[in-house]
Amino acid sequence: MLKILHFADAHIDMANYGQHDPESGLPARVVDFLKSLDSIVSAAIEEKADLVVFCGDAYRDRSPAPTFQREWDKRVLRLSKAGIQTVLLTGNHDIAPAALRAHAMQEMETLEIPYIHVASKPRLFTPEQLGGLPLYLVAVPWITRARVIEGLVNSEAEDGQGESMVTEQLQAFFEDCFRKMDPTLPVVLAAHASIEGAEIGQERMITVGKDLMFAPGLVRDPRFDYVALGHIHKFQDLNLKSYPPVVYPGSIERVDFGEIHEEKGFVFVCLEKGKTRYEFRKLATRPFIDRKVFLETGDAVLDKLVRALPSEKEAENAIARLSIYYPKELETQIDEAELRRRMKGAFQFNLSKHAENALRTRLSEGQETSLMSAEELLDVYWQSSNTPGDERETLVLLAKKIIDEANGLRG
Repeated sequence: MLKILHFADAHIDMANYGQHDPESGLPARVVDFLKSLDSIVSAAIEEKADLVVFCGDAYRDRSPAPTFQREWDKRVLRLSKAGIQTVLLTGNHDIAPAALRAHAMQEMETLEIPYIHVASKPRLFTPEQLGGLPLYLVAVPWITRARVIEGLVNSEAEDGQGESMVTEQLQAFFEDCFRKMDPTLPVVLAAHASIEGAEIGQERMITVGKDLMFAPGLVRDPRFDYVALGHIHKFQDLNLKSYPPVVYPGSIERVDFGEIHEEKGFVFVCLEKGKTRYEFRKLATRPFIDRKVFLETGDAVLDKLVRALPSEKEAENAIARLSIYYPKELETQIDEAELRRRMKGAFQFNLSKHAENALRTRLSEGQETSLMSAEELLDVYWQSSNTPGDERETLVLLAKKIIDEANGLRG
């Protein structure tokens, strides 16, 4: 049995909340991400993992500040010094849209650090290349649409044809890899990719461009013994109760409030031919608290708002948000200073105010927002904004397309 630690989507330079840490000089949220990364590296060393597989997105973008690169490199070098074979895949946030540009982990690839292997192109790692470990690893880093157009399909391919042609190319690549393998050894597929059917979280908000979407059958091949994925920030097994496990470990910290209900962690894998098993390990991450209040005329405004706040103990060191929806005439009764005073123990407190407009009066009698689709609600909003009818129709169609894509539906 081989022990593998699988993680992904570190995004260590996501400094979107809080101030700077006085001890390190780093943004405080970056310190949070680095603490999670430290926990992962320590787990690999303490539990004597045979292999660490990182499935992409070390940073927020392909041009991280040198300070952040230094912090990432420190952690990877700990794995190298511990003699742990480590495979790092490039993700969509690690690479440039243009071909031939350096990626964010280029120095790791260029310097050929002992035990560290970077996969910036699809490739097969053999036992010999992994220090004699008795397994094969098929690596598929992020494939861009630009690369598809330039190298895998012609630029005149219709929408959706790119996915099918890339699938054909990858399937051919997999078959070529299998022909080179000893069939008695276990096989790991590691990929940074979108798989149809995956539950997509708020990471959509930090993804630029349209993903290539791969069919589940491509990764559910029973000749694989474990499929390590990256890119989707929510932990999930896309082949639950079947073989092989097809696992997104999720990101190592919450990026924003869209991930508030998602546990963050990594996966520890016991790899065996035909009977691999795994365990999700939860990381201790900074809490997020999100509260909403709907005020009405006649309410005791401050009392209602204070009751909606988390307790002092709950708020301590948390990232908290209070969203207030209210009739415009109550604007002057919202005491922001008092609310912030009561939340002074929070790591960060965001107050989001939403004054009511005339939308409610434009709904037909008997029509309830809870029964309306997202497209219908958006159309009501655009009507209230006096958007011309032809523009509204175009906007609704665009919104439907975006919503369908976010839900994994295809036209």
